Amino acid sequence: MSHACDHADGAHPGLKGPALQRALATAEARCLDNQERLTTPRRRVLELLLQGDAPLKAYDLIAAFGEAGVPAKPPTVYRALEFLERLGFAHRIESLNAYVPCRLSDTPHSAAFLICDCCGAAEEFEPDFAAQLSAAEHRGYAVRAVTLEARGLCPACRS
Repeated sequence: MSHACDHADGAHPGLKGPALQRALATAEARCLDNQERLTTPRRRVLELLLQGDAPLKAYDLIAAFGEAGVPAKPPTVYRALEFLERLGFAHRIESLNAYVPCRLSDTPHSAAFLICDCCGAAEEFEPDFAAQLSAAEHRGYAVRAVTLEARGLCPACRS
C-alpha cells in the first residue's frame, strides 16, 4: 500500500526479529492445539502480514511471497489467507480489500479497526458490541461476525 504522507514511515512498524519469531511460534502452538498445520505457505503469508507496516492486499502478498523475488501463485496466497482468517490469525479490512494480522486475542472475536487516511495504517482495538449483539439475538439473528472500520488520522499523522 502506498503511503499518502512522507512523515509516517516507521510510525506503525511491523514485527521484526525476536518479536516476529515469538509471534510465529505462538501461531504454530495454536495450530497444534487446534490440530491444524501451519504449513510453509501459511507461515510465509502470516510472516509477511506480521512484518507489514500497513494492511496488505493479496497481490502485495503474492509479489512478496517468494524468497528470490519469485511471486507465489494466487491460489496459494488466497488459501493461506482463508486459513489465517478462519483460525483468527488475520482479519480482512473490507473497505481496503486488504489484510492485517490479528494482534488482540487467541480466540475468535469481533474486530474493529482505526484506519489512517494519511499513512494507511490500521490499528485493531477491542470493540464493545454487547448491546448490539444482544439486540440482534433478541430479533432472532445469530450473528457470526462483526467488523467495524473507523477512518481518520492516526496520532503520527495528526501532529
